[in-house]
Amino acid sequence: MGLPNAASGDLSSEMEVDAFRRLFPIQFFERHLAESIRPDGRALGKARDTTIALGPVSSANGSALAKVGSTTMLAAIKMEVMTPSIESPDEGCIAVDFHMPSICSPIVRPGRPAEAAPVISKQLSDTISSSGMIDLRELSLVKGKAAWMAYLDIYCLDADGSLFDAALLSAAAAFSHLQIPVVALNDDGKVVFVSEEKGGENFEKEAVNKEKRKLKLNSLPFSLTCLLHKNYILADPTAEEESVMETIVTVVLDSSGQLVSFYKPGGSVLAYTSAVQDCVALTRQRSKELQMILDEAISGMEID
Repeated sequence: MGLPNAASGDLSSEMEVDAFRRLFPIQFFERHLAESIRPDGRALGKARDTTIALGPVSSANGSALAKVGSTTMLAAIKMEVMTPSIESPDEGCIAVDFHMPSICSPIVRPGRPAEAAPVISKQLSDTISSSGMIDLRELSLVKGKAAWMAYLDIYCLDADGSLFDAALLSAAAAFSHLQIPVVALNDDGKVVFVSEEKGGENFEKEAVNKEKRKLKLNSLPFSLTCLLHKNYILADPTAEEESVMETIVTVVLDSSGQLVSFYKPGGSVLAYTSAVQDCVALTRQRSKELQMILDEAISGMEID
């Protein structure tokens, strides 16, 4: 890479490289980019290794643990019965909350809310809604009287870049794992939960749903965050890369390849048409990879 005195196995040289990386981060990264490689050994357009584990939270109705490189997200869904609104009597609701505890990153201080948390919460809520992943009518129980409220909580356990991508993946996986509980009408006409042991025997009226069921999901949204730096495009940046090169774009596509959203929160580099097209192409490839990883996780869950 032409870094100062980077002799292999030489401790002093390693210290010099580390010092150069800290003191001149832009120059350090640009020397790698000039050879189309990144400090972690990835090609510019390659995302980090990704894994999904379904059902890590036994007390939740649906949960998933998603890891993209070191970035780790835990998503859990809790279902509660609510009274639907007058405007949408045959629809349920989804409430999204994204949490960044201080353990996830050195820049998050204990007792202080992370600045990124409400922004990502809003992004996730908008994406889930606009993607059409969930038909809210699927959450209806009794029109005008009862519907499901799905509380989706996502906890960032390790924030090493591309937080939205990992959070959205964990959300899609958690909804794929979700099992809607059994409920019935009691003698007062109220919808109540039915324990699996009782199986609804003590209720005179027929169960609203007689057994646990999976939520029908439409096209799943997947995203890819890219860094724009000069003429370079870096897919799935780490936290260090995001801090050095500040122009970020996030593309969200559904599983059919249709554009759901394009997000660019400022930055000094303009997103020209060619750059946008390249980012969309990278996202389309990444979406196929993520769909395969999720399908494998679901298949493994069914075998178990």
